[in-house]
Amino acid sequence: MNNLKEKPFNLTDEDIKWVNETLRNMTQEEKISQLFCLIAYDSEPEKLASLAKNVKPGGLMCRPMAIEQAGEAAEILQTNSKIPMLIAANLERGGVGVFEEGTSMGSHLAVAATDKPETAARLGTICGREGASVGVNWSFAPIIDIDYNFRNPITNIRTFGSDPERVKSMGVEYVKAIQKEGIAASIKHFPGDGVDERDQHLVTSVNTMSCDDWDNTFGSAYRACIDAGAMTVMIGHISMPAYSRKLVPGIKDEEIMPASLAPELVTTLLKEQMGFNGLVVTDATTMAGMTIPMPREKAVPYTIACGCDMFLFTKNMEEDFSYMRKGVENGIITPERLNDAITKILGLKAALGLHKKKSAGTLVASGEIPAKDEHERWAKECADESITLVKEEKGVLPISPEKYKRVLVYPIESEEGFAYGVRVGAVNQFIESLKSEGFDVDVFESSKGYEGMMQPFSEMTEKYDLMLYVANLATRSNQTTIRIEWVMPFGANVPIYMESIPTVFISLENPYHLLDVPRVKTFINTYASTDTILNALIDKLMGRSDFKGVSPVDAFCGMWDTRL
Repeated sequence: MNNLKEKPFNLTDEDIKWVNETLRNMTQEEKISQLFCLIAYDSEPEKLASLAKNVKPGGLMCRPMAIEQAGEAAEILQTNSKIPMLIAANLERGGVGVFEEGTSMGSHLAVAATDKPETAARLGTICGREGASVGVNWSFAPIIDIDYNFRNPITNIRTFGSDPERVKSMGVEYVKAIQKEGIAASIKHFPGDGVDERDQHLVTSVNTMSCDDWDNTFGSAYRACIDAGAMTVMIGHISMPAYSRKLVPGIKDEEIMPASLAPELVTTLLKEQMGFNGLVVTDATTMAGMTIPMPREKAVPYTIACGCDMFLFTKNMEEDFSYMRKGVENGIITPERLNDAITKILGLKAALGLHKKKSAGTLVASGEIPAKDEHERWAKECADESITLVKEEKGVLPISPEKYKRVLVYPIESEEGFAYGVRVGAVNQFIESLKSEGFDVDVFESSKGYEGMMQPFSEMTEKYDLMLYVANLATRSNQTTIRIEWVMPFGANVPIYMESIPTVFISLENPYHLLDVPRVKTFINTYASTDTILNALIDKLMGRSDFKGVSPVDAFCGMWDTRL
């Protein structure tokens, strides 16, 4: 049963009275609607007003948009809602997670590379201040996944790395900082991603750890964040066979479900054994990881029956609402479970003071970015302290036009960015920066020659003083690998001149490219591709600033030849 006076809600008698009265006056249809957290890609007034008035969801997540649009979206939603709404955003890198003009502190992994927990607190503060400035009150962060498997195509730089203690300490600092700014944190993705090499967007992935190992790693991070007062937990479409078998003796392999559909993981483990008293939300229910193992008509209400309190997104709104409605009518969701979930939703809203703000007419924020100068300074310090020199060939760095006038740049860049703040075009910006420093820069273009007709090796060694590889390959959903794909013919842009021409490989968005260029002797990871990062990178290459980053993952990928 709910204990709204206890952590993380800490409600007063007056707050609890509002929760109970609101619950008592709700129709069954209104309760069902409150279970849903939908999504908005823009601030179209009629659409948002209709959602708030007629659909009446418990919450809505905003994708990044212009700051004016973000503020308008929150205003329309809160003005037209009967019950104040949870307004969520993926505040993983800074205010840029909700509005385009926001600060981008850098990825979780960039923060981790500073090796300073206070940097994670700064990230949480930036996310909290800037998110709140446009009406956001719920952050789908921090990510406390542990990046054990370098082949995982989705965790990568979105994590605080592969050291459980660093992940735990930085997760705690983020939680405390953002919640101090009045935004609820959501620690994710329970029971923990980063062990499997598959992506829960595309398949039900698996955390294969033993119960003891999980307790000492992922479990320890979750307990610490829960103890720190994390208000919400996001449940991944990730199974954990060891705990399912322990908690449900005799369970068959085909009965082992992702956590979002596993009551033994959400209710027994998280809520009962770990004592989490806050709100539990599913990860996006559009992901294949949830839709593969169970028919959707059953899965939609079963997420709530399992112990999740809110249902994130829909594949088809009308259909998913009808599935949830049927689940209540046929008893998959009992009246007690429905009221319990709604009490958690209302309890979170009360804990954030949304009911009082709605009464006072102060739910809508200013729309002005607070402490922007301080945030930008923090982002610059993070960039300075995170860029990591993984390998160095003696005498190659620093670079200068006097030392290496003629430079050939090999751009390796994806055509798409990822939804969490990554952008394309960073390589071109880097090239322009080199030119402004006085280098003569050529950009590699593949020749069409085959055996016997290729460019002479000696021609390249005579033409260039330095080879710079710049990779901007970001992790994103719906891809299954994050390996470099070389160009034809025969990998024409593979580093083959390393023994003859000084070569530096720079990875902007992925710390594991040494797997594909193991014998490169000078290798740099930046963990992000923002303007701030690129400026700091140039300073370090030119010797105007030292490399200070500490690799938060095994950039050598456990291979012997990557250390050559």
